[in-house]
Amino acid sequence: MLIGHIREIIRHPVKSFRGENVQRTRVMGYGLYGDRSHAFLDNKRPGKHLTITQFPEMVRYGATFTGEETLDKYPQVKVVTPEGRVLEWGDIELQKEIESKSKRKISLVEYSPINVPVGAIEEEHLHLVTDSSVEKLKELWDNNEVDYRRFRPNLLIELENKMPFVEESWFGKRLKIGNEVEIEVKRHCERCMIITVDPDSAERNATLLKTVVKKRENHFGVYASVIKTGEIKVGDEISLV
Repeated sequence: MLIGHIREIIRHPVKSFRGENVQRTRVMGYGLYGDRSHAFLDNKRPGKHLTITQFPEMVRYGATFTGEETLDKYPQVKVVTPEGRVLEWGDIELQKEIESKSKRKISLVEYSPINVPVGAIEEEHLHLVTDSSVEKLKELWDNNEVDYRRFRPNLLIELENKMPFVEESWFGKRLKIGNEVEIEVKRHCERCMIITVDPDSAERNATLLKTVVKKRENHFGVYASVIKTGEIKVGDEISLV
């Protein structure tokens, strides 16, 4: 049964930096190719990553892969700072800037293209959000404009039947994406303060999280695990298996 199409594919080469929209990519066993594959370790909290929770301005740093996806190594990651400086991942100037602004000592970690551990994204392999749910949340949030990027999904799904929160009826079911990929929808995504951070300005508005807590039991979006890997592209059909 056809449920919709991929409207946008978003991956985050650097954990907690702004994601990049891509027209096509591979779905690996861990999720989108290179998603959250580069990260900063917070030396104040051994074994933990530095994220938007500790340093909200991370959302204003853009990160993109600048070459072809290969399995032996990642393409170079280009970083654009809030001030417009263009740096590369691994540049000592980037590390110094993040340390100075966050007031924390950090170290860099980079995972393999064939194995980004689940711990790097903290939950399941993929995070899905639907267009109808985003639109409904606008109404629930006193008609404030809702930018889906606040929720940092991997796939924004354009539904055939515009039914808000229908994705919550997919738990335990499989979705086929395009000709190759299959995923299993697992559970709710429980939200945190990250959704309060504006993806452009990094300014916070706590009322969005309060709305999601009060009117959605703190649920928005769903997590899925990868069953069959392959390639996907914007416009691909998504069907309930």
